[in-house]
Amino acid sequence: MRRPFRNPTGPTGSTAPTDARTATGPRVMVVGSGWRFTSGISYYTCHLVNALAERHATSALLVRRLVPVLLYPGRRRVGRRVHDLAYDPAVAVLDGLDWYWGRSALQAAAFLRRERPDVLVLQWWTGAVLHSYLLLALLARRRGVRVVIEWHEVQDTGEARIPGVTAYVSRLLRVLLARCDGHVVHSRHDLALLHRAYPLTGPVEITPHGPYDHLATAPAAGPAGPPTPARAADGGELTVLYFGVIRPYKGVEDLVAAFDLLPAPIAARLRLVVVGEPWEGWTAPLEAVRASPRRDRITVVDRYVTDAEAAAFFAAADAVALPYRRSSASGPLHLAMSAGLPVLVSDVGGLREAAGDYAGAVFTPPADPQAIAHGLVDLVARCGTRFADPHSWTRTLDAYDRLFADIGLPVPAAAVR
Repeated sequence: MRRPFRNPTGPTGSTAPTDARTATGPRVMVVGSGWRFTSGISYYTCHLVNALAERHATSALLVRRLVPVLLYPGRRRVGRRVHDLAYDPAVAVLDGLDWYWGRSALQAAAFLRRERPDVLVLQWWTGAVLHSYLLLALLARRRGVRVVIEWHEVQDTGEARIPGVTAYVSRLLRVLLARCDGHVVHSRHDLALLHRAYPLTGPVEITPHGPYDHLATAPAAGPAGPPTPARAADGGELTVLYFGVIRPYKGVEDLVAAFDLLPAPIAARLRLVVVGEPWEGWTAPLEAVRASPRRDRITVVDRYVTDAEAAAFFAAADAVALPYRRSSASGPLHLAMSAGLPVLVSDVGGLREAAGDYAGAVFTPPADPQAIAHGLVDLVARCGTRFADPHSWTRTLDAYDRLFADIGLPVPAAAVR
């Protein structure tokens, strides 16, 4: 089984040439978020690169300064190390490419020439990277390199509200798509959104988000195995955890309202823990906590926590609640599944596809505190059991190999499953 690399004190990666340990397949370069502006995409990029390195000579070009610091919602923590996950030492990493280019654009071009990838995999989650991705795609196509986009969002909801940004993204993204050979998406829901927004060309692979197993160890049973006992639900206090940034679409205020609606005997057994950094000035959940008649049973940690802290919160949790009002995918959902915890999740976007095979999932309609309260009751009944995560990075690798073969790259027949 693939193990996440942890390097709490050392560098984030190597600048040595990529180890060609799997020379029979294409050379892959992944472009995604670096650690200076740490977000869920930073973790996804690292996980994906380490997984791909098991089959292919793989390198990583990281976006270092995503935007001017004053424009970033989490600007107070920019540059602060919060992660323990690290890149495989065999992977060449350039950290990285800056929003305003300068010398970093020349270094990125030199890295592309040196690594000689056969395919460039662009992680898409924000329009802030669009001009840089277009530059990289142009440089790659000039060298005969295939270009693939992996989609995490059509467009970030926060930046979509900024005047002119949607028009800018729509126009330039079409230029990028004209230079793209294939796509990876995480759900049929996301693919439908993309088809409505843009003229996609080339083959598409749909594959679920891989597991986020860098914080907790999943249960020993395989994907088809039965749930296994965890901490006993013996009538004592149970902790329900909300984890992730606090934004308007996350629905945290709906969770607080649902907590207030619980029958008194159940609420008396529960502690609600909300851990997340507020973005976009969204304070409604914090105001809801202050106004809650059960505020003495709610703990709020309103900042971006380190991996060590996150691991402790998940270890102490009996269940996780993610009452999103909209979502394409969710890193916290995959953290919960990797930990084997029962999880309440809204039945929106791609989340049914992401967690439909997870035996510990409780689905509720969005923005409905009464329904969420009923879901919390169901969640309590599942506490004390650990569930097997149905996801694996092998599934992601198989999807990438099928896509590589479809766009004309030499992939060993045994790898195309």
